[in-house]
Amino acid sequence: MNTKALLYKLYNENNLNFDETLELLNDLDTNLKLRNELFACSLETKEKYYQKDVYMRGLIEFSNYCKQNCLYCGIQRSNKNVKRYRLNRNDILNCCKEGYELGFRTFVLQGGEDSYYTDEILIDIIKSIKNDFKDCAITLSIGEKSYDSYLKYFNAGASRFLLRHETADSDLYNYFHPEMDLENRKQCLFDLKKIGYQVGAGFMVGLKGQTNSHLAKDLIFLKELSPHMVGIGPYLSHKDTILKDCKNGDLNKTLIMLALTRLFLPKVLLPSTTALGTLDNTGREKALKIGCNVVMPNLSPTSLRKDYSLYDNKICTGDEAAHCRKCIQRRIENSGFKINMGKGDHIDFK
Repeated sequence: MNTKALLYKLYNENNLNFDETLELLNDLDTNLKLRNELFACSLETKEKYYQKDVYMRGLIEFSNYCKQNCLYCGIQRSNKNVKRYRLNRNDILNCCKEGYELGFRTFVLQGGEDSYYTDEILIDIIKSIKNDFKDCAITLSIGEKSYDSYLKYFNAGASRFLLRHETADSDLYNYFHPEMDLENRKQCLFDLKKIGYQVGAGFMVGLKGQTNSHLAKDLIFLKELSPHMVGIGPYLSHKDTILKDCKNGDLNKTLIMLALTRLFLPKVLLPSTTALGTLDNTGREKALKIGCNVVMPNLSPTSLRKDYSLYDNKICTGDEAAHCRKCIQRRIENSGFKINMGKGDHIDFK
């Protein structure tokens, strides 16, 4: 089967095996005509389920402490140059209040794996947000926890959880996460699904040593997991990591992986990430035009945003929340889409 036939098999059936996926990926690297057909298929697939809507989430980066030592991450435990901070419950509620007044109905609480935030503290924060903003959804992005902890957060009112698997290849995973285990990470994702969360997985494109074979594994794993959201962004270097001299990921390759993910998981919520905007000034708009349908403007206190530095040259670190929201809305509308400020559930949860 030629690669064009493989593309349309994926478009129609939403599935390929590993060898077919790898063959298609290899051709997409150089076949611009096929790539454009992929992008047209992925956008059409997104609009079949979500029309022109782009969902807005309010991101709150509440802690940059982390016990992990992932090689590529600017807030890794061993980085002594980070100015560390933590937001308390009132700080977080103030961010939510500002976001609510700006129209946000989903709050994403993202932080490093910070043991300061015990289950008791997190449950108090979750319940406080649900009490003050009853019509809002809470998404957590706080790393690996036990099944019991995930269940407690869910029962407290969190309904979504983002946990990128980072890479589905164990050798590559072990290199970048020397103190972690891929099987445990995968188990966390399946636990979250079992509990009833809307679950987000995802990976980086352009990691040192990453090949199309690795990326094909990512797509096959995503099909197996069937998450409700997938976060994909380019690898971006950070000056304080041992990978500081590694080449950044490629925009076109990242767009290819986003579009293929849309075809493997046609109903998926697919963010157009800040990292894309850092790599290319119009990167987020380009992602929307090939099937992405979520953006996450920052609601964190402006004075702290530069300290949540996962990679260098992060955009939107100085703009206050209202300016950020208006700016990204204008960009989205100018790209031919419309903002949806609702909770923006995965279509199977509506």
